[in-house]
Amino acid sequence: MENSGIGNLMDVTISKIKEMVNVDTVVGTPIETADGVTVIPVSRVSYGFGTGGSDFPVKTASGFGGGGGAGIRIDPIGFLVIKDGNVRMINIVPPANTSVDRVIEKAPEIVDAIEELIEKFKNKDDAE
Repeated sequence: MENSGIGNLMDVTISKIKEMVNVDTVVGTPIETADGVTVIPVSRVSYGFGTGGSDFPVKTASGFGGGGGAGIRIDPIGFLVIKDGNVRMINIVPPANTSVDRVIEKAPEIVDAIEELIEKFKNKDDAE
C-alpha cells in the first residue's frame, strides 16, 4: 500500500489483529494428565475488520480523517484427546438444530462429494 493515511490505518489494524490471534488461539497448548492422556483444546476463530478515510484539501496540514475497527470471536469447539497413540475428538459445540444450520455444516462434505463425482465423469470420458 502506498504511504497514505488509509494505508497506515489498515497496517495498524492488521498488525493488532495479528497480535491477538496466533496458532495457540486455534489449537491450544497440550495438557498432560497424570495417567498419560494428552488433551488439546481446539477453537474456531472468526475475525473481521474495516477501515475508511478521506483526504481533505488543507493548505497547512495533511487533512486526513479516518477510522478503523476490528472484531474477533473465539468459540471453543472441542478437545483432541490422545491416549495410547489413539486420537479422538470430543465436540462441545451443540449439534445444528435447524435445517439451514445442518446444510451449512455439511457443505464441505457435499462439495467434496460433487468434486469426486465430477472427477469420476472426467475419468470415464477420458477412457472412452
